[in-house]
Amino acid sequence: MANYLLRRILLGVVTLTVITFIVYGLARSMPGNPLTVQLGESDPSRKLNAEDQQRMLEIYGLDKPWPVGYMQWIGKVVRGDLGRSITRKQPVTELIGERIGPTIIISGTALLLTWILAIPLGLYASARGGCVDERVTGLVLYALYSFPTFVAALFLQIIFAVWLRDTPWELPLFGMSDLPSDAPLLLRIKDVAWHAVLPVVCQTYVVLAYNSRFIKSNLEEVIRQDYIRTARAKGAGPYRVLIIHAFRNTLIPLVTLLGLSLPALVGGSVIIEQIFTWPGMGRLFFESIRERDYPTIMGLTFMFSLLTLLGQLLADILYGFVDPRVRME
Repeated sequence: MANYLLRRILLGVVTLTVITFIVYGLARSMPGNPLTVQLGESDPSRKLNAEDQQRMLEIYGLDKPWPVGYMQWIGKVVRGDLGRSITRKQPVTELIGERIGPTIIISGTALLLTWILAIPLGLYASARGGCVDERVTGLVLYALYSFPTFVAALFLQIIFAVWLRDTPWELPLFGMSDLPSDAPLLLRIKDVAWHAVLPVVCQTYVVLAYNSRFIKSNLEEVIRQDYIRTARAKGAGPYRVLIIHAFRNTLIPLVTLLGLSLPALVGGSVIIEQIFTWPGMGRLFFESIRERDYPTIMGLTFMFSLLTLLGQLLADILYGFVDPRVRME
């Protein structure tokens, strides 16, 4: 077990290095830089001359080739420093700490709802395979899966913020809260929850549709196995066969899917947070790319990649618990 974990950690370090190296090169290859973006948004009468621009590039460390810049960045990461945001003048770790909470509210709630609803829907679809209600449910899920998230977000905004305005069903259009920070705690929690309804719905329905169909497909494959026919021949009821015998043997692919869902907690809401102006990690990533804020881009990329690798490692470890035949040795 220890040797296996050591090999996976070493492989993860190499993978993480390759990912960050490629992303850093792509970011530095984008047209413009933080200085040109800031100058483009500033007062035209206060333009910097060439000497001042060169001095600013040296201060930001942008006067060197990007491979040299990457080596300087990775050296800081090894020391636990993700750098300082160029546009916001804050340490990247502070920015991530400020934005990770709102993202967990949206993505964590969506992930929890997805699995709470997907497993019963998948079991129901398998138990009612071929029936009219199962076909209708499958059609609705396929339609939801093919419906773009940004289009659904715009439709929901029109329905609940425009058409239902001044009704009990009206939902906030933008932001995370309308109350001041000194408002009572319960009122602030309620206000945040009310603002989070539409973003959570938008982030839930696509993954819910995919996961429920995924569970149904795996169950249909397992149900055709010989040991399922043996259990039925011994008199096991349909629900016992489905849940105890069949569903338990579909846990390995579900564990894989769950492990890959971990990075979605912070990285799967770029579009949703931008549409609803939700102050989370996804919106920060979008803004940092637009501003060419290289330290913030790399800090977020590092964290997303690390979460993805940790999710895969967690899935591999859980294999040994859901299937005794799997041994890490």
